[in-house]
Amino acid sequence: MTETLKNKNNEAISKKWAKALMELVLENNEVSDNFVLNDLRSISDTINSSEELLSVINNPSISTEEKQIVLCKLFQDKVNPLVYSFLFTLNLRKRTNLIGDITVEYEKELDRINNTKHINVLSAIELSQEKKDDIKGKISAKLNADIDIEWGVDTDIIAGLIFNIDETVIDNSVRHKLEDLSKIIMKG
Repeated sequence: MTETLKNKNNEAISKKWAKALMELVLENNEVSDNFVLNDLRSISDTINSSEELLSVINNPSISTEEKQIVLCKLFQDKVNPLVYSFLFTLNLRKRTNLIGDITVEYEKELDRINNTKHINVLSAIELSQEKKDDIKGKISAKLNADIDIEWGVDTDIIAGLIFNIDETVIDNSVRHKLEDLSKIIMKG
C-alpha cells in the first residue's frame, strides 16, 4: 500500500513538472515540443541504461553538485539548452530520479495538446494496408482525433478485432462473443 501511495505521489509530481516544461516550450518559439520529447527520452534512456549512473542519480548521499557535474558531462552539449536547464533545475530540486516518469507525462501532455490517441489493435490475421487504412480512418473520425495505431496479430481471437484505446478494451472478437454466449448458456 505504501508503494502504491508513493507511485501516485511520484505520478502527481511528474505531471506538474511535465506541464511546467510544456509551458516553457510553448512560450519559446525556438524549440519544438517533439525535439524536447526526444531529448527527454534520450536522457531517460541514458540514465536507465547504466546501473552505475542510475545509482548515482538515486543516491541521496551524493551531493547535488556532484550529480550536476555528471549530468553536465553527459548532457550539456547533447540536448537543447532549454532541456538541459530543466534537467539542471530537476537536480537542484532533487527530482532527477523522476526523469523517466516526467518523460511519460510530457508525452501524455503533448498528445493531449495535439489531440493524438495511441491505440493497439489485435486481429486474428495480418490485415492488408488498405484494411488498416480503412480502420484507422474510421477510428480517427469516431474519436475526432489523430491516431497512432500499433497493429498486432493474435490467432487465438478466431476473427474480429480487439481495440485498446486509452486503457479501455473493446473486444469485438468471435472468441469474446463465444465466451459471452457460453456464460449465458451456463446460467440457464
